[in-house]
Amino acid sequence: MKKAKLEEIANHNSVPILAWDFHYEYLNELKVDFADLKKVKEISAHFAWDEEHLNISERIREEVVVVTDVDLKIVFASSGITTMTGYTESEVLGKTPKMFQGKETSKTDLKEIREAIELQIPFEKIVKNYKKNGKPYICRIYGSPVFNLKGKLSHFIAFEKEDLSA
Repeated sequence: MKKAKLEEIANHNSVPILAWDFHYEYLNELKVDFADLKKVKEISAHFAWDEEHLNISERIREEVVVVTDVDLKIVFASSGITTMTGYTESEVLGKTPKMFQGKETSKTDLKEIREAIELQIPFEKIVKNYKKNGKPYICRIYGSPVFNLKGKLSHFIAFEKEDLSA
């Protein structure tokens, strides 16, 4: 009887530990997402963005968010940047997205992106980028100019995701 009771207790106690581990990881992910969203909201509030069509709150959990100033210098990168590229936010701040390009990045795609930026219109592209360790990855990018409430260009925002199907 005692042996059966000990096995029952041992089996019963292992489930909550696993559940807490899962719950703890999920809470940490939510904290990171919330911190990222808070930073973007602070930038948005400071520069009086017109956020109507950006859907930042919905996208920040599934995509890497990169915000540049009008000179294309990175002013914010969500925490997912490290997983996708190997770079930390502090390593990309002040640099341009060119840091992710390499020898096999399509010049045609880059030209089309540059034209969209110059015309201040949204674009969507799939490009070959490079991680910090030099390995290439396929990146889906949706980029958009961000205007303040007076209609003046304030920043550019990109929602990026590694395309694992390619």
